Amino acid sequence: LPSVRRPGRALLGKETVMADFLSLGEMLIDFTPAGRTPAGIPLFEQNPGGAPANVAVQAARLGVSAGFIGKVGRDMFGAFLQQTLEQNGVETANLRFSAETATSLAFVQLSERGDRDFSFYRDPGADTQLRFEEVDKTQLDGAKVLCFGSLLLTAEPGRTAVPQIVEYARAHGVITAYDPNWRAPLWPDRATGVRAMRSLLPLADVVKVSDEELEMLPDCAEIPAGAAALFARGVQAVVVTRGAKGCVVCTPSCVRALSTYDTPVVDTTGSGDSFFGAFLTKLIEAGQPVSALSAETLCAAADFANAAGSVCATKKGAIPALPDRAAIEACMRSVPKLEI
Repeated sequence: LPSVRRPGRALLGKETVMADFLSLGEMLIDFTPAGRTPAGIPLFEQNPGGAPANVAVQAARLGVSAGFIGKVGRDMFGAFLQQTLEQNGVETANLRFSAETATSLAFVQLSERGDRDFSFYRDPGADTQLRFEEVDKTQLDGAKVLCFGSLLLTAEPGRTAVPQIVEYARAHGVITAYDPNWRAPLWPDRATGVRAMRSLLPLADVVKVSDEELEMLPDCAEIPAGAAALFARGVQAVVVTRGAKGCVVCTPSCVRALSTYDTPVVDTTGSGDSFFGAFLTKLIEAGQPVSALSAETLCAAADFANAAGSVCATKKGAIPALPDRAAIEACMRSVPKLEI
């Protein structure tokens, strides 16, 4: 069963909930296409976004006690994002506010197939200004999973804070789950981004990568060899997401491909985050260290995650499209697999 929300200590007059699932990283505004004016000028609507925040909301939507660690601007967008997390049941005791830097913005353009192209306004964004000293460590002490990404490494002090936070969590027995989340426009060049993303691999128990990211991180296009290279860095389980081709679950002893579900695609924004939040929820429910999980357990978690990502893609936006457990289970019962 999903973990029960656990009461914690009071913080600034508000009781803090100790979360089993913590997500560390960026939270920003996704401006997504919303039609055109009568004069033909594109319109965009404001949506909450940022992969780590999306993953936290997906876990909370599935009944897991979840919290977010990150920073936003002390502006109208930051207030909106805090409200969004709280409305979706995500603990915000470790959401910090910057008076010096603004909340990051991303404008998303969709292709006819629903694929995304991003334009970022973040130089630097408030999300990169998180410091290790600002984090309430009591939440990390009792968590079961910490999910994190690489995008705070684009600037200091986030570049220093992320490995410090993850190392602290690992020292307290927390499962660490890494989504590199490659976004080329946010790095000065490809080589710098790849070096930064690789630097976090030794801190991860679980890694979720796309085909492109797998080719970049271990510099290997073949999934079995690429996963083996990640295992050599200390990773215990790898999940390769492949869009319409489903995913591949890799452990040191097996490699298994799973087809995804044939849902109508409207917008793929947030689908990978939905996948990861659902997958990690199943790991929490399994209640074992990653190294002790069987291939069958990991594949069942990935099948559930495939359904989550497929349902998410049937709606516009990121957080608004994240499915609940009933929608995921309905998909698994009634939607055929997409064989490619």
